[in-house]
Amino acid sequence: MEDLVGNINVPELYDQASGLIMAYAPKLLLAIVTLVLGLWLINRVIGVMDKKLGAKDPTLNKFLCGLIGAILKIMLLISVASMIGIETTSFIAVIGAAGLAIGLALQGSLSNFAGGVLILIFKPFKVGDTIEAQGHLGAVAEIQILYTIVNTFDNRRIVIPNGSLSNATLVNVSIYDKRRCDMTFGIHYDDDIDKAKAILQRLFDEDERSLQDPAPRICVGSLGDNSVNLMFRPWVATDDLWPYYWDMHEKVKKAFDEAGITIPFPQRDVHVYNSKID
Repeated sequence: MEDLVGNINVPELYDQASGLIMAYAPKLLLAIVTLVLGLWLINRVIGVMDKKLGAKDPTLNKFLCGLIGAILKIMLLISVASMIGIETTSFIAVIGAAGLAIGLALQGSLSNFAGGVLILIFKPFKVGDTIEAQGHLGAVAEIQILYTIVNTFDNRRIVIPNGSLSNATLVNVSIYDKRRCDMTFGIHYDDDIDKAKAILQRLFDEDERSLQDPAPRICVGSLGDNSVNLMFRPWVATDDLWPYYWDMHEKVKKAFDEAGITIPFPQRDVHVYNSKID
């Protein structure tokens, strides 16, 4: 006996629904389990990779982990879709078309991605280096897929697109283990130049951070409007550069004061002439 509700055959619909459930429920359940386990496994693999590679090459670490994680998740989604019964060929075609449209809309991001690849290949800097780029000076904290994270010395976090870094001039401050510390000290024209140079040499010798090789350069750099300018060019370890620079300025001022050497300041002589107008 058939129960009819209008033109709908309820038992037949029930049988069809039961058949669909019996046919697709195991596939759907398996797909969900595969998705959950796949995401868990991918996160574990990326975690292990992050730990192992981070100890050897922190520069390459974040970039590769992000890229490989994205690729593995896309492959997992395609596999799960095929398990449910979705045609992967059409699915991949849709992804390709969507990727093309997204690529056209995100040309800047693709440029940043390409810039990140160039940075990793040519290595103009690495994580931990101090760089000056895009008007910012700081230490490189991370090199990600699209951006490089720089922490400034006054505790600011700067996010710089990789495309800008790979196509513009940047200064890697810490690539070498020693640097020259350039300083200029002015003395009065009446002061003894040799005496002032001897003081600079003594201060250089007394500071344990001073490097003997290359030898320092102490000479008259220029004759200014108000002073004889002495160039002081010692070499120090890169990490000691700024502390050495600041300390030496204080030491030179005190030593010059003790020796009676004057550090002049700009001044002008004004002559006033009185003229009578008849």
